[in-house]
Amino acid sequence: MFRSTWRTLCTGAALVVFLAAPGVARADVIGDWNATAQAEAVLIRPTAHGQARGMAMVQGAVYDAVNAVVRTHQPYLLDLEKVDVQPFASQDAAAATAAHHVLVKIVAPERVAALDVAYQATLNAIPDGPIEQDGIKAGEAAAQAMLDARKDDGYMAAFTPTIGTNPGNWRPIGWPATPAYDPDGWVGNLKPFVIESQSQFRSDGPNALTSGEYAKDYNEVKELGALNSTKRTADQTTAAVFWQFPPAALYNRLARDLAAPARYGLDTFKQARLYAMVNLAMADGAISCWNDKYHWAFWRPRAAIREGETDGNAATIGDPAWESLFHPSTGAGLTTPPFPDHPSGHGCVSGAVLRTFREFFGTDKVAFDINSGRFPNQPRHFERFSLAMKEVVDARVWGGIHFRTADVQGAVMGKKVAFWLQKHYFNPVKR
Repeated sequence: MFRSTWRTLCTGAALVVFLAAPGVARADVIGDWNATAQAEAVLIRPTAHGQARGMAMVQGAVYDAVNAVVRTHQPYLLDLEKVDVQPFASQDAAAATAAHHVLVKIVAPERVAALDVAYQATLNAIPDGPIEQDGIKAGEAAAQAMLDARKDDGYMAAFTPTIGTNPGNWRPIGWPATPAYDPDGWVGNLKPFVIESQSQFRSDGPNALTSGEYAKDYNEVKELGALNSTKRTADQTTAAVFWQFPPAALYNRLARDLAAPARYGLDTFKQARLYAMVNLAMADGAISCWNDKYHWAFWRPRAAIREGETDGNAATIGDPAWESLFHPSTGAGLTTPPFPDHPSGHGCVSGAVLRTFREFFGTDKVAFDINSGRFPNQPRHFERFSLAMKEVVDARVWGGIHFRTADVQGAVMGKKVAFWLQKHYFNPVKR
């Protein structure tokens, strides 16, 4: 037997994987490959929502591979009639093969050698013979099904945003001289993973500029989200910065923590199902959100407050010098994101993921710590998934980058994605 302990550290473009020597008990292979995929996703597309596609591809394939062995649930893409493997096939070989075979097709060429070494280390822990070979066979079929399904799916397709000049129209910082454009604008037109169309869950849209609801949102973010706010507490500032981190890293680590023996001790198949549900919900949450963003193309608080005298609302007093907490002067690498306000991307993605966790575990009342690279080894604790969602909504206001309505409607969109996934995918097979 063999124990492989993976510690994936991503610093810039470096991923270091530590493998123990053969000879002792084997570790959690499916969790290890989830951690590896998460680290590689940062290199695949180093923007928060661009990572979601790669993770969804890997974990969707891993689920299909393991399910091809146990055959207890609906497949995601794989035609089980065409994959004849024995029920005693190695689930570890299936999971590792699916993850590896997808990853090597989507990472940069220089990453392939390290993944090959890691894959061989996993196989070295599995006895040679039909058990291993059938697992590999399932993994190969699942990986190919995923790669075929995602061919020409709109990844990195050309995208040109529409920039308006009227009050309420979105325009990025630096416009018109040197605007910062959205590197992930293509996400809104990406082929969805589980929902029927990118616009299936269109939001209600932002509040009318002259409405009382808009004035309420405006004045809240103007006060609490300002760089020099005297009303925002120290903990609110910490929370705002904490959550400004790629969701793939936040939520895949949480999935691994919850799957651990000390918590729920999920077996290989249950982990495969959890990782697939979380990552496919995450991907479609982002797709729905980005499609909706450019449908409404609503301005961010920074532009709105600086141009507050033009919106026709007597209750919104403009401040031409207003800056949000997320300003480069903080030295934290933060800035106003270069895409429209409504709906909130983190709201959509977190709504999809946190509701998926709730559906998977069958309860909202799960205590957990969540970790962010913004504050290493300083997790935030929650007693319920819904309480984490509430803080995500608040945090975007405290950071000064979203109106509350964008956060709330984003969370609703994400939940709708989660409900759709729960109803139509990954359910037990009726015997």
